[in-house]
Amino acid sequence: MALPQLKMTLDDFVDWENEQPERHIFYRGEIFAMNDGEVSAMAGVRKAHAHVTLNLGAALNSPLRGTPCKPFITDVKLRIDAAETMFYPDIMVGCDPRDKKTPLHLAHPKLIIEVLSESTAAFDRGLKFITCRRIDTLEEYALVDIDHRCVEVFRRNSDNQWVLHEFSGEESVEFASVGLTLSAELLYENVDIEE
Repeated sequence: MALPQLKMTLDDFVDWENEQPERHIFYRGEIFAMNDGEVSAMAGVRKAHAHVTLNLGAALNSPLRGTPCKPFITDVKLRIDAAETMFYPDIMVGCDPRDKKTPLHLAHPKLIIEVLSESTAAFDRGLKFITCRRIDTLEEYALVDIDHRCVEVFRRNSDNQWVLHEFSGEESVEFASVGLTLSAELLYENVDIEE
């Protein structure tokens, strides 16, 4: 007979996670080990994924300097109380003063960007996006597909609907939530076609 699995609260998970050498996802009381596409410190990621994440972080840093908005990459947790969930997005921008009180996570991001990998694309497009839509401060959720040189930016409109804005090939990408237009050249800088 299998032993019943103990469920944690979100606060219990935060305390537990801060003591772990690896990162985990928390979803409604259950803990999941992060796989290679989720930028696990143990498994690593493709170099192309790391370059694009770094390029996005650098591109966001300069125009946000001196504003209340700050970019964060990979190691900062996203806490979604309404869904009892905690993830590690690739990129987040936080502008909300409530997040200054929490040194290890954001709960009120304005922008979330996920750089897709083969192992996480379905999760990033599906359950993660569904869950992130419950964040009332979130204005844009973007998915970067390196292999197809395509960026899908889902933007919340005034009717609280998510509208897709697609940027492909050499087209510049617009992140309206933070007033940034980023050229494809800068986005994919240092990414070899062979990768």
